[in-house]
Amino acid sequence: MTMLPWAGWAVWLVVLFFSYPREFYPKFKHQKDYQHLVSGTVVVLFLLWSLRAGLVDGLKVHFLALTVLTLTHGWRIAIWIAAVPGLLLAVFGIQDWQDLGLVNLTSVVVPVLISYWVFLLSYRYLTRHLFIYIFVAAFFNGALSQVVHMLLTGSWIWLEGEYSWQYIVDNYLLLIPLLLFPEALLNGMSTTLLVVYKPEWVRTFYERDYIYQRDK
Repeated sequence: MTMLPWAGWAVWLVVLFFSYPREFYPKFKHQKDYQHLVSGTVVVLFLLWSLRAGLVDGLKVHFLALTVLTLTHGWRIAIWIAAVPGLLLAVFGIQDWQDLGLVNLTSVVVPVLISYWVFLLSYRYLTRHLFIYIFVAAFFNGALSQVVHMLLTGSWIWLEGEYSWQYIVDNYLLLIPLLLFPEALLNGMSTTLLVVYKPEWVRTFYERDYIYQRDK
């Protein structure tokens, strides 16, 4: 085994340490609605990430739903919440323990940071309109996070030397176009439902900017 998995664990633990959201535990402890939201999110992510498919063993794909997670909770809390279903996947034998650090970096940390960065760009440079939020910060953002995730995952699998780059392209990266629209739709529709029925749950959605300021 190469040193890459151990390096992945080290970097992931450092990211967890420095991204710890201090406001999370007090809010989780005292607000039952927030407890239900976080617990339900963990269950949904675990079930979603358990549904894997692929052309060959070792090169499986699954939906992420990390953009809607990031928009709902912010990037710090999103990274910590997403760590729980990742650990559960390892406990149930769906994910190898040795690769868990790399998996969390390429499948959670980087997509979450990309999602938050795209949201910030859209908030800063585009018109603050509800449709901009849904189609750019959620829909397009979800597709981009899936592309980044698969490119990074394919890269570290190649660096480990288990498969050649051409084999990874033909049996893994080839699936990127098939996953873009479903991933975008998953994040876009979920975000739409949240901002319509539970806008108070979406931390990055500001009604004063996206609705009231626009109407004014």
